[in-house]
Amino acid sequence: MSEQDYRVAPPGFTCEQWEEFQEDGMLVVEDALTDEECDRYIEMMDAAAARSEKYDPAKFFGPNNIVERYPEFAELIDHPRHIGFMHDVYGELLKLHISQFFLRPRDTSRNKWHPDGARALPYGVFSPVLPIQIKVAYWLTDLPEPDMGNFVYMPGSHKGQYFDFYDTHEEVPGEKVICPKRGTMTFMHCNTWHRVAPNNTDVVRKNIFLAYCPSWICEADRHQCDPDWLATLNREQRIIMRSYNSGYARTKPAASEFPLFLDRETGFDRDYGVWPDHVALHRRKRMTTVEKFELAST
Repeated sequence: MSEQDYRVAPPGFTCEQWEEFQEDGMLVVEDALTDEECDRYIEMMDAAAARSEKYDPAKFFGPNNIVERYPEFAELIDHPRHIGFMHDVYGELLKLHISQFFLRPRDTSRNKWHPDGARALPYGVFSPVLPIQIKVAYWLTDLPEPDMGNFVYMPGSHKGQYFDFYDTHEEVPGEKVICPKRGTMTFMHCNTWHRVAPNNTDVVRKNIFLAYCPSWICEADRHQCDPDWLATLNREQRIIMRSYNSGYARTKPAASEFPLFLDRETGFDRDYGVWPDHVALHRRKRMTTVEKFELAST
């Protein structure tokens, strides 16, 4: 494959956005999706739900691995709307951790206070600064008021591993209730403590979640993908799914997986002036965008 066949990394964090994300544990990007895009995703979700024997319109419905289970969602694996943000953090070892859509009607079932990822030994033990997982959400319905099944989080809580209200539904002083208008996109640090508010309305909350992580973290909603389905994906989508038949491949992917994306600023597939020429591309460490942010601030 020639260099011109590779894609340049789509836009991602600005330095200011990254600072906000690292301070708050959350980044809110309004007007990320158009009304037409929201309508299209809602139609896809409603059609997929209608095909499921488990779907009950009166209850919460949240299938996993939607990009494979419902192939029409596969476009989201590497969608330029959000994938550049993930590549900024995970670089050449970017991986899709889980993909979900949620239909949350008037219902009492909802998540208690928790962080994402491992609970008994949280991700923050091993990576207290950088998130081991980032979750992007597309908010497809207007949620202008609290108690509409809103996402609730404690700003800055990703910096600590203990939270007195863990496993409760309690309202906590200082918590923030997100009341997004439709078309909003949010990014959440995996260590951020969060819960879901009750939905006391007749509005069904509809949204899509995709979480990303380094390739060496085990996937959350699958073991391996169907090879026939993988064959329908583009190169970047297939790589990001990381469907390897060898566990060690998660830490040392094949040479054919590099580069995932070309550098956004330079268009290069490598950091020049760092490694001698004899070092193979797939064995070279490349700086991520967030590392460049850190370097620029020192």
